[in-house]
Amino acid sequence: MTYESSVKKRSTTIPDVTFSVRKMSLAGRMELVHRIRVEGVALAFSEAGNEPSDRLMATEINSSIESLYVRWGLVSIEGLEIDGVAADADRLIESGPEELCREIARAVRQECFLSEEERKN
Repeated sequence: MTYESSVKKRSTTIPDVTFSVRKMSLAGRMELVHRIRVEGVALAFSEAGNEPSDRLMATEINSSIESLYVRWGLVSIEGLEIDGVAADADRLIESGPEELCREIARAVRQECFLSEEERKN
């Protein structure tokens, strides 16, 4: 048996871009959960508030969590240059198209967690 530790996906937001994301492993799950747990506690606290500053803080934390998913899970990206340089996770987060960052974060989450249908089986 040959096991591939990543899965390649074609972008639905930007034509001709493909990216590979990590599949979940035991060590990977422990690392990712640890990283997100700290952010998640702050997010829950901010979402519970009623002030505009609380909502802004929650938006900031959500963006931080998405960037964690991209930095942790993006293995490679093909078909995209940013300012003439091949894209990688950091460059994508800092200067790339936001909709592609969000798409990759969703793809990483899908690889990390079971869907509702998979949990039923």
